[in-house]
Amino acid sequence: MVDTSNWDWDTGEKQIDMTGWADDVQWVEEPYVSPDGEAVAAIVNVDEGEFKVCSNGQLTETAYDKIWHLRYTADGRWAAIVSEMGEWTMAVDGTPWETNFGYVWSPLFSNDGRHIAAAVQQDMRYCMALDGTVWDADYANMTYFALSPDGTQTAAAVQVEEADSGEVHKFQGGIFTAALDGKPWDERFVNVWHLAISPEGDRLAAEVRLNLYDYTIAVNGSTWKKTYNCVWAPCFNPVSGAVVAPVRISGKWQMAADGDILWDTPFVQLWHQQFNTDGSALAAIAAPAYGRWTVAVDGAPWTTTFSDMVTDLVFSPDGSRIAALAKQGQHWMVVVDGTAWRHDCDMAWRPVFAPDGQTVAAKVEKNGRYTIVLNDHLWKERFDMIWDPAFSPDGSRLLLRLLENGIYKRRIVPISTITG
Repeated sequence: MVDTSNWDWDTGEKQIDMTGWADDVQWVEEPYVSPDGEAVAAIVNVDEGEFKVCSNGQLTETAYDKIWHLRYTADGRWAAIVSEMGEWTMAVDGTPWETNFGYVWSPLFSNDGRHIAAAVQQDMRYCMALDGTVWDADYANMTYFALSPDGTQTAAAVQVEEADSGEVHKFQGGIFTAALDGKPWDERFVNVWHLAISPEGDRLAAEVRLNLYDYTIAVNGSTWKKTYNCVWAPCFNPVSGAVVAPVRISGKWQMAADGDILWDTPFVQLWHQQFNTDGSALAAIAAPAYGRWTVAVDGAPWTTTFSDMVTDLVFSPDGSRIAALAKQGQHWMVVVDGTAWRHDCDMAWRPVFAPDGQTVAAKVEKNGRYTIVLNDHLWKERFDMIWDPAFSPDGSRLLLRLLENGIYKRRIVPISTITG
């Protein structure tokens, strides 16, 4: 988790004028803001085939052929994939990794922001790079990348045997496995999909396909004893270490733990499960009936359902409450503990809980403008752009990161500013 106690929480506003950023460049791309709101950055094209990053109005010294996927880490550093002379690498606060590659994609960031991983390709061989250091082994193909909870380990699904696209017998015999820190399992599978690394870093779980018809979960290469019509991505209980995944049996989905059925209730669909911090509760997005979506907690679905979608499920810090987004028709809404807020919007983003779990806020779009909804109170102010809100450690204030008429504003307000 990010320590926000050292952020500036004094009530007030700081501004950065971005209106002049385009004066001496060809164009300015979408801005990104640091988690603490103190910095705003954007990729700028300074000339043909020449790109830089502009951060708080200052251009980086180094120019690149192309800059892509600018983001901020949780600890406030900007990171982007950069290309120079046809080779790619990752630059962090303007300093590139020492190694260049044929291509770099799918960056992953640790929760504390200290570590950055990415998939890399060199000479048509694939592996992962972590803070610029690559695996000892590389592979003919690689997909479905994972970073450990502490950001110190990487994993991916890898192809361990060469095969031409027409050699169907090789694919059916199994040429894929999973690799943790570059070390592949001995076992081979027809397919390997979404992976998860245990909190201790000693176990890797993945969806696997055994043949044309049978699917299961493998942990460190050993498969569950039972097979299923299909499975979804596994996750680890953060305390017990149990591996949990939705599995499909006789046309219905159920939750399984270490190969045994965990929830008695079957669902039409069941996925995106997650535990709260102490592992005492498990929630998932579920469809109790065809075309009706909700959240199931420890097997019990909320009574309220939605026609189009439920997404962005999140537990409160103490693990006692759950919020999610729901879409019904053309409208999005925040749902907390099974109750949909009355304010529906054109779009909504992942809800954010205050540290004590009593207050929930979310960025929303309404009539083409952006604002904040907090405990079902819609803020009267509207902006060209808003980033996700953040609560002060005591939950009494809100950090708002706003853009209006080219002026970026970092504003700290009491939550009563939103609730009225």
